[in-house]
Amino acid sequence: MGSTSEQLGVMRLNDALRKAQSLGLDLVEIAPTANPPVCKIIDFGKFRYDISKQTKDKKPAGARLKEIKFRVNIDDHDYLTKIRHGEEFLDRGNKVRVQLQFRGREMAHQEFGMQLMEKVREDLSGMSQVEMEPKITGRNITMTLSPLPANRRKRRFSPPSKTPAEEEAVPSPNGT
Repeated sequence: MGSTSEQLGVMRLNDALRKAQSLGLDLVEIAPTANPPVCKIIDFGKFRYDISKQTKDKKPAGARLKEIKFRVNIDDHDYLTKIRHGEEFLDRGNKVRVQLQFRGREMAHQEFGMQLMEKVREDLSGMSQVEMEPKITGRNITMTLSPLPANRRKRRFSPPSKTPAEEEAVPSPNGT
C-alpha cells in the first residue's frame, strides 16, 4: 500500500487489481525484474508527479555560458585579468565564450585577432577544451570553451595574492 507503506505480501494479479479498485487507487509495477515483481497500490497521477519532481531536483543547473570580450590591442595586464576570470568561470564548471571585437581599421589585420584567439586557447588549455573553433562573424571572432572534468583541470594563472603590507593596510571590520 503506497499511502500507509503496509506490505500486503505476495498476491495473485487479479486479487491485487481488485484490492486497488476497491480503494480507488492504481496498481503500479515498481520493480518488474524482481522475482516476484514488486507492485504498489497508489494514486498513479501523484506517483508520476513525485517522480518528475525527483528528476528535476537531480538535474544540475546546467553549464552557464559566461563571456569574455577582448580587443586586438589589449594590454598584457588586462589580458591576464581576463584570462584569470576565464579560469575562474571554467573552474566553476561554466562554459566560456571568448569574443574578440574589431573596430575601424583593425579589420584590415584579422590575423592579429586570430593570433590572440590562439593565445587564449593555449593559455586556457589546462582548464578547457575548444567546443567551437574561432569563427569570424562580421566584426567579431568568437570561440566557445567548455570546462575539462574537474580532476583534469589545472590552473596556470592564479589570482593575484596580496602582499603582507597590503593585508596590514586593510582595516578590520571591528575598527581596530
